[in-house]
Amino acid sequence: MSFDQNAFLIILTGSLIAISCGLLGVFMMLRKMSMTGDAISHAVLPGIVIGFFVAGSQRGIEVIIGAGLLGILATLIIDWLRQKARVQLDASIGITFTLLFAIGIILINMLANNVDLDQECVLYGEIAYIPIDLWITGSGAVLGPRITYLALLNFTLVAGFIYFFFKELTLTSFDESFGSVIGIPSKGINLALMSMVSYTTVSSFEAVGAILVVALLVVPPATAFLWTKNMMPLIKLTTVLGIAISILGYYLAYLFDSSIAGMMVSVAGVLFLLSALIKGRSRKSAGTSIANI
Repeated sequence: MSFDQNAFLIILTGSLIAISCGLLGVFMMLRKMSMTGDAISHAVLPGIVIGFFVAGSQRGIEVIIGAGLLGILATLIIDWLRQKARVQLDASIGITFTLLFAIGIILINMLANNVDLDQECVLYGEIAYIPIDLWITGSGAVLGPRITYLALLNFTLVAGFIYFFFKELTLTSFDESFGSVIGIPSKGINLALMSMVSYTTVSSFEAVGAILVVALLVVPPATAFLWTKNMMPLIKLTTVLGIAISILGYYLAYLFDSSIAGMMVSVAGVLFLLSALIKGRSRKSAGTSIANI
């Protein structure tokens, strides 16, 4: 493969992952549950490890199922601590994700020392390996980069989920009680959203890692929210930001010979800070103009 082909595959995969995370992150942010995504992305680690040992490979469906189940379990624990035990939301999130994440680390240290599964693989990922991690059929046919197919499948599922449940997601994000009154199963929608976050996390951890996927869940939606409060423009701007982050992150990483995934997240952070500065100044100028009048 030429450099241009490698760059295209990496940017395409990074864009698909960033968009998928960003779209889910919009609804997490509106529900004031952005850090629940952080909790889920860490809490799925025991499920990944258990699925790995059941499947004997990081690529098995058991890994995705294990992570999904742990993501749902984390959501249920957070909800139980908040509603039944009367623990504040931030404390519930901190308790849940640190406990489950620690269990995952212990399982890796105890059981996975001699196999290709470790903390760095799970936490950081390496998107640069995409062009050489190929999907090869039983007959020996090479279909292309495996992670790119996973990212495309994930993007399709996330886009379909949001398309078919857009009304329910929007209503329950702004007013969960009102959604329940008009017959929307708010608890079910919330669990479905958390399940999609769990699946997105585990399908992305090989490329960008479980830690870095958190930034893609939080930063692009937060940046877009500084510019618009309307739902459709918010979703569109988040999508554009995901693509821009992938393109700029790749070329800056190539220029400075650094981690591609890390640079993508750094670009996301810089874009957020610039947006915050610009919008902060515009609000200050508007306030000054009104005061002068």
